[in-house]
Amino acid sequence: MDFITILKAIILGIVEGLTEFAPVSSTGHMIIVDDMWLKSEEFLTKYGANTFKVVIQLGSILAVVVVMKDRFFDLLRLRRRSKDGVAGQGRLKITHVIVGLIPAGILGVLFENYIDEYLFSTATVLIGLVIGAVLMIIADVFGGKNPKVHTVDQITYKQALIIGLIQCLSLWPGFSRSGATISAGVLAGLSYRAAADFTFLMAVPIMAGASGISLLKNLEYISIDDLPFFIAGFISAFVFALISIKFFLRLIDKIKLVPFAIYRILLALIIYIVYF
Repeated sequence: MDFITILKAIILGIVEGLTEFAPVSSTGHMIIVDDMWLKSEEFLTKYGANTFKVVIQLGSILAVVVVMKDRFFDLLRLRRRSKDGVAGQGRLKITHVIVGLIPAGILGVLFENYIDEYLFSTATVLIGLVIGAVLMIIADVFGGKNPKVHTVDQITYKQALIIGLIQCLSLWPGFSRSGATISAGVLAGLSYRAAADFTFLMAVPIMAGASGISLLKNLEYISIDDLPFFIAGFISAFVFALISIKFFLRLIDKIKLVPFAIYRILLALIIYIVYF
């Protein structure tokens, strides 16, 4: 395995880490970067099409666990809560997260092969970028003014289900899971920070599940000699996801979603002009 191949893995890991939790679509960015610049599809196909692009999300997942470890410990009841809860984390239950995961989980299992075969392309990503941007603008215009839910602990099962249903749109590459769920949360009455926190909590099981399924399906194609490629992507995704998550959580309440939507539309326009 040569240096250029490892460098491609590192670059894709950086793109994944920086974009996974911002509402701009990490999958869409990786597809665009790979199709337009890295041209490594032939190499990636060796491992079962988009397996690498899914596997490096494990690095981003680990970053979420590190940043939100107190919340996960509380959800999993791995420590005793104080009388008033741990840092105000007394109300949110793991069942809220499960309710949010069910719709996209079911559709993801049913249509996984179709999505992998027909939707992982630059053209489909451009569609997802634009339509997802429209949803984010709608969320900013019609939601977020007087949120009833200021922390994720106040979320109801109905709101969790609404977020879960809208999350199904993110199965289309380029739409952005965080863009869909944060928009849904804001429209359902959550503050931007509460919606972002719930998005991150849902990210771990759904991304870990997708990565695990992909790994199991393609494990036979991965040899020990190929591990440096995956390890390089994993580490770079983890490091840059840590940076991205902390920055995004400090920023989201201040700038909201429209700036990200504008970026998505401009990116789609530039890529369309250059690529097509």
